[in-house]
Amino acid sequence: MKHLIAMSLILLGLAAPAARAALNVLSCEPEWAALAQELGGDLVEVSSATTALQDPHHIEARPSLLARARRADLLICTGAELETGWLPLLQREAGNARIQPGQPGYFEAARFARIIERPTALNRAQGDVHAAGNPHLHLDPRNIARVADGMAKRLADLDPANGARYAQRNADFQGHWAAAMARWEQQGARLRGAPVVVHHRNLSYLVDWLGLAVIGELEPKPGMEPTAGHLAELLETLKATPARMVLRAAYESPKASAWLASRANIPAMELPYTVGGSPGAKDLFGLFDETLNRLLQAAP
Repeated sequence: MKHLIAMSLILLGLAAPAARAALNVLSCEPEWAALAQELGGDLVEVSSATTALQDPHHIEARPSLLARARRADLLICTGAELETGWLPLLQREAGNARIQPGQPGYFEAARFARIIERPTALNRAQGDVHAAGNPHLHLDPRNIARVADGMAKRLADLDPANGARYAQRNADFQGHWAAAMARWEQQGARLRGAPVVVHHRNLSYLVDWLGLAVIGELEPKPGMEPTAGHLAELLETLKATPARMVLRAAYESPKASAWLASRANIPAMELPYTVGGSPGAKDLFGLFDETLNRLLQAAP
């Protein structure tokens, strides 16, 4: 009889449905998916609408993405107009009241971050300039810490039964993150003031945090593809004011940076930009480890 009871319990256990994560989270970008996973652990089921090899300004709301948006309890995006070309359509077509603007299930990281490069005036001649400022805020690790506090509170608001666990996970993350930032800033001290050329202003927060000096951009204007004439002018500039390296994100074409770097005799560096942008950038800690390592290898 005892044997039969034990077998029955085992069978009941096998038949029981698997435990479901408390919250279904969809992020607009990989960095926020990684942060949500840090803060939520097994309490969240997380996916990202984009990858590190996609320009977050421009993606297509495919049926599979719409299906994920319909199921989401929480939609985490950067905001500051980064996703303005596709996010409103996604929210509208998903038909999910929980993730609409102004609802608790919609979270914008930019509301918790320090935003730089806010334009004083706007016109089409400036190129692709965001009225709310530069939205690529995750490449300043200090912003990651700020956003984590806001995100942990939002997770607890949506799942109050596990509020204490989100708070504890955030406290643990903040401790590890502060120690990592101290290490990164010590490593990056010799990069301060280093002259660089960048492809796009998606690296502005990294530049600001490390104190790099941008002496040129491959794009004639933000959002415009590099042109032969502009690159030739930039090469002339580098003859008078040399740079140490040319920097671009993993999702950007290497052609322009390789052309300029070969003629200026400086390294062309691909940076992961976000989680998943290189084999070493598997999480947020790896993202900054990999970025610092690549910059330091290229710096004389």
